[in-house]
Amino acid sequence: MDQLIPYSSKPQGSPLENHSLPGKKGRHRWALWPFVIAVFMVGMAFTSCNQSNANSKNEKAVQADKDSILATIEKETESFFARDYESWKSTYAQTDYAFQAWSNRDGTFDASVGWDGIDNTVGKYIHENPEPQSSSHPIVERKNIRYKFYGPDACYLTWDQFNSNKEGDNFHHSKEVRMMEKINGEWKIVCVAAFWDYVNPIAADKLKDIQRMDKESRGTEKL
Repeated sequence: MDQLIPYSSKPQGSPLENHSLPGKKGRHRWALWPFVIAVFMVGMAFTSCNQSNANSKNEKAVQADKDSILATIEKETESFFARDYESWKSTYAQTDYAFQAWSNRDGTFDASVGWDGIDNTVGKYIHENPEPQSSSHPIVERKNIRYKFYGPDACYLTWDQFNSNKEGDNFHHSKEVRMMEKINGEWKIVCVAAFWDYVNPIAADKLKDIQRMDKESRGTEKL
């Protein structure tokens, strides 16, 4: 007969002996996974919601800056024709790097560098011609406005502008450039550049086409 071998002296390491079901500690660890995943998903949803809210607030802040910039640009024009010097002056950054330039009908251009230069041309004109005037361009359409912000206090923008004559029977196309700077919380004009096409007036019956424009007007697409 084979000699009986006590259980405790059986060889260790057999597959059956080495296989064991998870103990209490292991079972508890696996039981926590659904909770961990749920917390993770809630955290992701919360983060996404916060990000969405932050993006929404940021978009509103950017739009508010855009609205304020256009308001300053429009105020500068309106103040000029109203011959309201102080109001006109308030729209500019009164610095030595301010700049203003535009083309003339005869092919020449005018330009002023620095606030003193601008004040000595446009400001002087307002003082010498104090009677308020109606705008020489009663209808102005701005299209294709593009903004580029450089941090919270500087913005560069360009657009196509269509300027009617006093009679309103034709328009002149101009390319406009502005550089704006936020000074003490208010947007100010740093640079004005306007390039006008005086050779090719646009008939007033094209106004509806102008208002529907969704891209640059140039070349074969020029109105």
